[in-house]
Amino acid sequence: MNVTAPSPTDLPALRRWLRAQRRAITGPARRDVARRVARRIDAARWLRPGRSIGLYLAMPDELDTTPLLALARARGCRIAVPRITSVRHSRMRFEELTGPLRRGAFGITEPDRGAPRPARALDVVFMPLVGFDHAGNRIGMGRGFYDRFFAHRARMQRWRRPLLVGIAYDEQCVPRLHSAAHDVPLDALVTQSSVLRFHRRPT
Repeated sequence: MNVTAPSPTDLPALRRWLRAQRRAITGPARRDVARRVARRIDAARWLRPGRSIGLYLAMPDELDTTPLLALARARGCRIAVPRITSVRHSRMRFEELTGPLRRGAFGITEPDRGAPRPARALDVVFMPLVGFDHAGNRIGMGRGFYDRFFAHRARMQRWRRPLLVGIAYDEQCVPRLHSAAHDVPLDALVTQSSVLRFHRRPT
């Protein structure tokens, strides 16, 4: 396997390479990383009682959020997860995780029905990603669901919430990524070995 990441200007090739890196982490190693990431998030005190937490339900090759979900519930957080509302227009919303689940677009597990949670009603959102750099830039699957949902941040000088925290394997880090005007940067990122913070702001 090629151990050097493709150029950041070749996003399709870079996504394929990073997804292969992610898929290579399976079984006990995947479960161990998920537990370590959840412990780091807990130690960062982002799971305070009563907080409204946005959290994805992981696909098989994504970093598993099961331990994080269990910790958030144990700490008394309110949980909301993404639900895709339009594939054509790359739209999603967060809904409270209180009822039955179903298999939605792209095979993603989502609420069958749940109360919507607007972006500004969420305190912290833990986001999936395909790759990241140490400046807080991220790339996802390329459809822009998260960038559209949190687009209000690009129009504001200051905001208090939500805090956007990426969670990923160390292996998903690349030296640099090119950001576009519509890209929503991360406030922090957690891997199995580190917690990176990119902005000083109230949490």
